[in-house]
Amino acid sequence: MEALIKRLAEAWGPSGYEHHVRDLIRAEVEPLADELWVDPLGNLICRIGQGDLRIMTAAHMDEIGLIVGHLDRQGYVRFSAIGGLFPAMLFGARVRFENGVTGTIGVENQFSKRHAVYNVNDFFVDVSTSTDANAEVRVGDPAGFVGEVVTRGERIIGKSLDDRIGCAIQIEAMRRIKETGTPHSVYFAFTVQEEVGSRGAQTAAYAIEPHLGIALDVTGAGDPPNGERIGIHLGKGVAIKTRDTGLIVPAAIRDLFVTRAEEAGIPYQLEVLEGGSTDGRVIQLARAGVPTGALSVPLRYVHTPSETADRGDVQATLDLLVAILTGPVELGEE
Repeated sequence: MEALIKRLAEAWGPSGYEHHVRDLIRAEVEPLADELWVDPLGNLICRIGQGDLRIMTAAHMDEIGLIVGHLDRQGYVRFSAIGGLFPAMLFGARVRFENGVTGTIGVENQFSKRHAVYNVNDFFVDVSTSTDANAEVRVGDPAGFVGEVVTRGERIIGKSLDDRIGCAIQIEAMRRIKETGTPHSVYFAFTVQEEVGSRGAQTAAYAIEPHLGIALDVTGAGDPPNGERIGIHLGKGVAIKTRDTGLIVPAAIRDLFVTRAEEAGIPYQLEVLEGGSTDGRVIQLARAGVPTGALSVPLRYVHTPSETADRGDVQATLDLLVAILTGPVELGEE
């Protein structure tokens, strides 16, 4: 699965411009799906099985990026954020536009204000090609960050693991379930525009009208020095969400996920996330409401070009997702 993660994570696809990633995924899943379609917003939705219970899983295809606002008098690109950009990771980063132009992010007063706290408006993209010429970049052009996916021992390091790693897990789950079967109708949604408000998951859930929703995403790890106060560690297993800022997981759904993990001997952690949410936030609100849970891959350095995951956690997330989708599911009233 690492080759698949690398191929997906290195692909270009800021929010609203996921078509290149979707084409890569479609080539993988087309032979596996019993039914497949792309909805008007750009979500790729695949169904396997035809049971009475409809389960929807969602992993988002988009990545953070930027969009050209204007070119200043010196020819430097000024931009707006697509998704949550951290100013601390911008200086010196490289971005690529869809036409292949690579730009370098610079900052005003680099040396005289080296101890300053910057905001996004202080940065620009250098697309110069010579003393008096710039590459072809226009207002409204989006760009994504450039970065190679590499490994270091059990660590997987690269940009856009959020959430291409979830997309890869969904693809591998489809391979397994195609072989083993499922008693349910399982809808795998590869969603768009999660980084700007989970817009794709909202329309996908409305169309699927699932009985159970599962968001598949990443979560921040609390184990770096002076890290966030979250009890999630790399290498300790899949994170089963209990709460984030947009979703309180029903106890019955949390307990179902925990039971499946314990039955299969899959290492897991319980997640309470203080900042951020996932596609689960909008899936739960579709139509008359959907009981929704979430599985997260622990990740260090989220929203940077060097997001870092652990092989074992990826495997644990895949194993638990398959265990849930192939086993019996009873949804009672709270």
